[in-house]
Amino acid sequence: MIFKIVTLFLVVMGVLAMFGKMHWLGGKRLSNVKCRACGRYRIGKGPCPCGKDRRA
Repeated sequence: MIFKIVTLFLVVMGVLAMFGKMHWLGGKRLSNVKCRACGRYRIGKGPCPCGKDRRA
């Protein structure tokens, strides 16, 4: 019984990992919120803390 539960858990985690790697689930949106200068993710609408990206 425990073996079935552990196997099912590992299968579900594997499926979730495959869906997480797909870029059509929001990868384009995530690439747009990165700073072009330093590559860090920008949170909010303000400029990046590095000061090199003036995009708002």
